[in-house]
Amino acid sequence: MSPRRWTPDDVARMRLLSQRLVEPLATPGDVVRHLTCVQGQDLPGSTASIALRTRSRRLSEVRAAYDAGEVVRSWPMRGTLFVVPAEDLGWMLDLTSTKVLRETTRRREQLGLDDAALTRAEEVARSVLTGPGLTRTALLAAWEEAGHRTDPGRGYHSIFHLAVRGVLCLGPTEGREQRFVLREEWITSSRRPEPEAAVLEWFVRYVSSHGPVPAADFLWWTKLLRRDLAPVLEIARARLEVVDVDGVEHWVDPVVVERYAGARRATSAPLLLPGFDELVLGYGNRRAVLSRDEEAAVVPGGNGVFRPTVVRAGRAVGTWRRPARAGEPVVVEPFGDALPGPVDRALPRLTRDLPA
Repeated sequence: MSPRRWTPDDVARMRLLSQRLVEPLATPGDVVRHLTCVQGQDLPGSTASIALRTRSRRLSEVRAAYDAGEVVRSWPMRGTLFVVPAEDLGWMLDLTSTKVLRETTRRREQLGLDDAALTRAEEVARSVLTGPGLTRTALLAAWEEAGHRTDPGRGYHSIFHLAVRGVLCLGPTEGREQRFVLREEWITSSRRPEPEAAVLEWFVRYVSSHGPVPAADFLWWTKLLRRDLAPVLEIARARLEVVDVDGVEHWVDPVVVERYAGARRATSAPLLLPGFDELVLGYGNRRAVLSRDEEAAVVPGGNGVFRPTVVRAGRAVGTWRRPARAGEPVVVEPFGDALPGPVDRALPRLTRDLPA
């Protein structure tokens, strides 16, 4: 246990280091492997989030990583879309799919997606997705033509079910979309660690990319159970550091702790983050980055749509949207009466530096 008393401000700043928002990585593949899972409901937003953490900040490099099969989007945990390293998707689904499929049984029953319907959906998907794959629209059309109804909600839940079972995933890009492909055909190299080793690896990678963070946030993030994590915690203590924050154990990569003293000033630099960024959504408890009132402004009406945020020193200070006219700074709605002066003055530069 580190003897220093760490504060919530330290947590917020150190997470910028862990998430590589201060010290970016070389390639999109490096970023996704480091973060392990990147929130992926919004393709443009997740593409920008990944690019922000690379040195070039180029969206085209993220798309190239999809096209090369280096990263994919799928539903590896929590019933939510994430960007993951292609080689890791299989073992993640090994750990999570049984529970996810069990918990979504009732919804499938409500939609009339019985075993026969889902078997037919899989047969059609396997026949039409061979090779380059299809966009969502084209896959749904193929199902309709084969007599597998896709409305209302049946199309999405058919895709979701087959993805969780490991039949398909989202791979190469086509314009502003991705094509669905057969997972075993598209992903040519998969890792398969033993279950306990996989949980240990996932926990260490989550802490290394999101820490300082309580172990409870990892369980929220993955929806694994305490009994899954308990056997590996002592092994994890040998690789990670545990620090006290207001009486709560927070796990962190020792390398981040070492870098923090020299990089603390750099964490004050303001950032423009896309909606659904992992700095906001990667934690069960978001109080390090947002108060409850601020979270209500980021997710108005609790509708599940997260607005882009302006961040300084690891804390959100407002939301932003793109300007009506090109060349103008982003439009910001501060949480207080006004933005901090350094943030306000930085907006033109931050706008120019947005991933493109």
